[in-house]
Amino acid sequence: INKADTDKAASYYYLGCISMQEGNLPEATSMFNKGVEANPEYAYNYVGLGAIELANKSPKTAAAQFKQAEKLAKKDLAVYVAVARAYYNADPVAYAEEVEKKMDKVRKSSPNFAPQIADFYMFEGDMAADKSDWGAAAGRYEMATTYDPAATEAYVKGASMYLKINPNYSIQLLKKLLQLNPTSALGQRELADKYYDTKKYKEAVAEYAKYVQNPNHFKQDEDRYAFLLFYSGDFNAGYEFASKLLAENPTNFTAQRYQFMNAAQLPEMKDKLLPMAEALIANHNDTNRFAAIDYILISDELKNAKQYEKAVALLEEGIKEMPDNSQFYKNLAMIYVEQNMIAKAADVYLGYMASLEKATFNDKVQYATFCYYGAIEKKTTDAARSAELFDKATEIANDLAATYTTHPRGYKLLGDIKVQRADQAEVATIAFDEYMKACNVIEASGNAAQYASDAKVVFNYLGNYYLEQNDVETAKIYFYKYLEIDPKNDAYRAFVEGLK
Repeated sequence: INKADTDKAASYYYLGCISMQEGNLPEATSMFNKGVEANPEYAYNYVGLGAIELANKSPKTAAAQFKQAEKLAKKDLAVYVAVARAYYNADPVAYAEEVEKKMDKVRKSSPNFAPQIADFYMFEGDMAADKSDWGAAAGRYEMATTYDPAATEAYVKGASMYLKINPNYSIQLLKKLLQLNPTSALGQRELADKYYDTKKYKEAVAEYAKYVQNPNHFKQDEDRYAFLLFYSGDFNAGYEFASKLLAENPTNFTAQRYQFMNAAQLPEMKDKLLPMAEALIANHNDTNRFAAIDYILISDELKNAKQYEKAVALLEEGIKEMPDNSQFYKNLAMIYVEQNMIAKAADVYLGYMASLEKATFNDKVQYATFCYYGAIEKKTTDAARSAELFDKATEIANDLAATYTTHPRGYKLLGDIKVQRADQAEVATIAFDEYMKACNVIEASGNAAQYASDAKVVFNYLGNYYLEQNDVETAKIYFYKYLEIDPKNDAYRAFVEGLK
């Protein structure tokens, strides 16, 4: 603003408008007054001062400022549009008549009542957009480009409107802007965003790559580019870009996050992940916050390093921050499994089940399995807890058997539970009914191999049941069913063939 060739009055006006948008009326007033001092003949600073008076609930004083602006406007009809916009911004309902009067003045003062002023159509477009009339808004913004082909804001706003009704044309508008002004940072940014919004991620990344090289790009948009690189799967480029940002500013926490996130996808970075994860934890605070993916990736790295307590603490923090994130519960349960703390895993997995809108077959099987093995874990140390977990496993297994009638897992689990809860003398016979029901489901499928792990347990149990009944021939039937699934088990075959 201090350069000799700068239009100080215009610059102060735009600075005042920015201050108004930010709600800083004293600063805006100061800018507009400086604009008047710089050039008392420049009309727009009086429009700005009038807008301040409207904000201060002084419409008469505002009208006087607007009158002065219009007096100085001479043939610049855009001043009347600026006054109309000031009234509209203050209260579009209360000042509807004033808005229409100013716009009508522009129409009547134009050849054939067709204003040739970009600002006129920009304002009409903004009013239509406020009414969610996207088609009308898009049309008015496009009219603005007719009268000012270099009106960047018109192309950008028009593209935003067309995105809702004609996404491809939205992109074409921004391409046209960049043909006219190839170095427009705003045009590059908006085109990249429109590509992203229309799921053209490769094009979005390419356009953002140009944009972040533009010296006029917004620094905060570098984070968006890092985001796009990661979620488009370009992990090497994402790692390099995040590393570049960190070299420029070592306190850039977002860059640090994306550096780690990308590195976690690159096998060659395996040995560097733990120090990076620990550095993220050290810099994590109320200001430098984690997203869900951070909690997951960092806790995975801590788990891989067998730093279980830290991994657990991090996921518990994640659950506290985002209690609806089901993946946190699932990952936490698996950390307990890795430590052979199955009962604890079952407790955590209950949180996972509660976070789901509807549990799947696999979800239920996993929970029942945790409860089952957790019950076994507690059999000798906490009988009451063991019984509680067996009961829960039984409840889920009954649900599986009733709901998924063409899958043997529910009946097989019920048999497993009965075997584990039985006295030694009852083990060989107590689960016959459950395993036989599982067997019937397996055989009805016509493909026992698809249930190989369940089928082997079932056939083996039934074979031993009939041995217990001294029915060797029937026992062999089930043992040979087992061998059909596991034909290379020579020891098992020798056992069966040795039966008399």
